[in-house]
Order: sequence, then structure tokens, then C-alpha cells
Amino acid sequence: MSTHVTQRGSIPAAMGWMVGLSMLLFWAPLVGGLIAGFVGGRKAGTAGRGIAAALLPGFLLFVVTFFFGGILGAIPILGQLFGLVAGLGAVALSTMHVIPLLLGAVIGGATA
Repeated sequence: MSTHVTQRGSIPAAMGWMVGLSMLLFWAPLVGGLIAGFVGGRKAGTAGRGIAAALLPGFLLFVVTFFFGGILGAIPILGQLFGLVAGLGAVALSTMHVIPLLLGAVIGGATA
């Protein structure tokens, strides 16, 4: 009899690795995201789970920025300007980082 246990990856663990490594490797724009995505994809176990783990933190960042921008928008002029700049900055940084992160997640998930 075989007692082989298949190890499946964990999306929350993969998300944690991706976010943590992304924060540590922020100074290497393309390579940092690629490394974080690769490690997260390996932790996720498959390419599909790696993609989900890469997209969920970006979606959470969007939701938080959207709601905090709305709260700051209640302040007459300065709050609206700050909310606009924060929202545009979050979109720009997320877009620049998500492409190498997704590519690394697919490669890491495929090699897991």
C-alpha cells in the first residue's frame, strides 16, 4: 500500500509570500515582482491558484484605496485632491507591479 500524500498549495500562504517578498524587493521593480510571483506560485501549487493569489491582494488594495479615498473626499478641497492623488498612485503602482507578479506566479505554479 502506498501512503503517498499529495501536498496542495495554499492561496493565503501564497498571498502572504507574495506581499512579503514584494515589500522586501520593492527596490528591484521588475525582478522583485517576478521573484515574489515565482515563490508565491510555487507555494500556491498550480498556475491557476498562483494567479488567484497574485490578483487578490491587488483587489484588496483597490477596495481599501477606494473607501479611504471616499472618506478623505469629504474634506472640502485638500481631501479631494489627496484622495485623487492616492487613488491614481495606487493604480499606477499596482499596474506596474502586477504584470511581473502574474508572470512569476504562472511560472512558479507550473513548476510546482
